[in-house]
Amino acid sequence: MQGPHGKAVAYDAVLDPDLAGRLVELIAAGAHTDELTFAAEPGVELETGLSSRPVTTEQSNTSLIFGNLYILKLFRRISPGLSADVELHRALRDVGSTHIANPLGSISGDLDGKPVTYGMLQDFLDNTADGWAMAEGSVRDLIGEADLHASEVGGDFASEAYRLGEAVANVHHDLALSLGTAQLDRAGLERTVATMHRRLDKMVATIAELADYAGPLHSAYDALLTVGYPIAVQRIHGDLHLGQVLRTLNGWVLIDFEGEPARPLPERSAYMSPLQDVAGMLRSFDYAARHLLVGLAPDPQLDYRANEWAERNRGAFCDGYASVGLDPREQPALLRALELDKAVYEVAYEHNNRPTWLPIPLGSVARLASDGADSQR
Repeated sequence: MQGPHGKAVAYDAVLDPDLAGRLVELIAAGAHTDELTFAAEPGVELETGLSSRPVTTEQSNTSLIFGNLYILKLFRRISPGLSADVELHRALRDVGSTHIANPLGSISGDLDGKPVTYGMLQDFLDNTADGWAMAEGSVRDLIGEADLHASEVGGDFASEAYRLGEAVANVHHDLALSLGTAQLDRAGLERTVATMHRRLDKMVATIAELADYAGPLHSAYDALLTVGYPIAVQRIHGDLHLGQVLRTLNGWVLIDFEGEPARPLPERSAYMSPLQDVAGMLRSFDYAARHLLVGLAPDPQLDYRANEWAERNRGAFCDGYASVGLDPREQPALLRALELDKAVYEVAYEHNNRPTWLPIPLGSVARLASDGADSQR
């Protein structure tokens, strides 16, 4: 738009509750405008005339809440093709998954002759708590106690970690039911291991702290080439951690099925081992246990408490997962390699963005690198 003195003025319309409210009206009407298509999901009737408010927490996308009924996610990183978030939510809805917020509509269009997804409308889940906040509160309760164990503290998280494991396993089951499964063949396994090696070599070349662990890490990756069990692959969440789950009154819900945003869409849409999601959640428990100790003077007692909390909740999550699907600990070489690969990524991220947090993934690399396959949890 033109401002005073003929200068162009940019206006962020998503912050205007009246203008942004038009988006739901366009979706409800199935409007087409300026190469954009607004569409409600089949059988969905939307309430209109709702004003909006933006979600103010830090996110990789822009989200708007409409009258505590709907939430509209506007994707910031646009990739050609149907959004994995939209695709997987539809797939899970179609098989009756109870661990998602149902998709209600979408905004799509055309970019350089290729279809793209710009936004997704879903049910808004009120009265929820995110997994990271709940876990952080539990860790804080434990640290604040003088001499109690994790199982004795009022804010013990283990029962929730168990339920979360059940929920993740159920989502994996439903994705497999809806979109199918396959087995990773030898060539695919070799490509996966080679990618892990290349990623590690690149990190070691720029992050000196990783150099001491390069040998054990490479060995852990190579151990994948000797496994005697078939490796099942399917569509998965792809970027699972405690910040991607919500505790509702009825149970756990998984959100943001986009996968790792930095990866291209074809990579994020590929079949992967479900244990990649499990490894991501196990890494998240380690982060939740130890991030409150960042910046504090070394304290063996606090370290012990953090380790105890992480071990208890990692085990509870795997127990919950195993109550629905295969026990992740029955594939120790795969789980260990995937968790190490995730920890190496975290080392690079913290090195570049939050150096004070670098000891968290480095400590995990040290522990996991020294573990043999038989000691994998």
